[in-house]
Amino acid sequence: MTASAEPAASSTAASPTPAQPDSGLLLRTLRFEDTPRRPLWIMRQAGRILPEYRALKERHGFAGLARDPELAARVTLMPLRRFPFDAAITFADIMSPLPALGVDFRFDPGPVIARPLRDAAAVAALPDPDRLDETEIAPEVTAAQRIVRRELDPGKALLGFAGAPLTLAAYLVQGRGVRDFPLLRAFAHEEPAAFDSLLDRLGRLCARYLIAQHRAGADAVQVFDSWAGLFARAEWRRRVRPHLERLLVRLGDAGVTRILFLHAAPQLVDDYAELPCEALGVDWRTDLGTLRQQRPDLCLQGNLDPTVLLAGNEAIRRETSRLLESLSGRGHIVNLGHGVLPATPLEAVQTLVEAVHAEAEGNA
Repeated sequence: MTASAEPAASSTAASPTPAQPDSGLLLRTLRFEDTPRRPLWIMRQAGRILPEYRALKERHGFAGLARDPELAARVTLMPLRRFPFDAAITFADIMSPLPALGVDFRFDPGPVIARPLRDAAAVAALPDPDRLDETEIAPEVTAAQRIVRRELDPGKALLGFAGAPLTLAAYLVQGRGVRDFPLLRAFAHEEPAAFDSLLDRLGRLCARYLIAQHRAGADAVQVFDSWAGLFARAEWRRRVRPHLERLLVRLGDAGVTRILFLHAAPQLVDDYAELPCEALGVDWRTDLGTLRQQRPDLCLQGNLDPTVLLAGNEAIRRETSRLLESLSGRGHIVNLGHGVLPATPLEAVQTLVEAVHAEAEGNA
């Protein structure tokens, strides 16, 4: 494996933005402290289901929103204007740091890479992430976070995020999101050294990107491994784990609070639970109660099936109650097992909020 170098010092690096003095339920939960109730936020809450977001997107387009700090900050705060979520997650795209590597892409509707990386020469041509100036790595994202940090209510946490090295590599090699990413998997077999080098570069890029978000005021960051399950367990351990672990260690050394999320990889849950992070988020395929028994010391996040929010209020209350009863409230962040679906009614989200808050009222 290629060794990770420490990031070069940048004379233009921004000074850290202090977090709120009371960062509320979410950070207390991440520290495994007792709280009056479980914190709640939902993935993709900033957008999708909100009519005010859809109207703004109609005017500016997704890329226009993501690349404008004022608009991105506005979208980040939108869901907290409607619902008493305990965290705002930064509105950005998973591809946001890649232009710093000279990667050109468009949305149709998901990301489409202009020149996919299909050989060792293309990987070798990528710049060294540790030689980049901090302002070259998605400065619009950290600018939006500084705006949100100033406007966010006390007690609400601000979350940053980035894609895991494998998830970003999947798009870079395949060219766009497709089922099972066959070209990426073939590339790993055909060009193992180049695959290793690509994940190394992406891991170092994401480390710098997430540390910059921490400095901009993010209380915690979530690393999305949306395509974690592409490889068999032994192959994942050999090809992928070293880079993901190195990223998480680097974040921890910088004092960044880490939430690690994996999707569609039940064969890897035990491995991910051993990685260095403050919380592990899993999709709806994993039983949180069983995972809690295996790792009583690890904060867990999730994992209501997003389709439950399409099934009516009775189903929402029933399944939320079942989730809450499956594990104790200490060290549990309530979330969906993946992003909220676009067709989700606003009433369903309100019902979820009420069901989570009702547990605390019942224990009062």
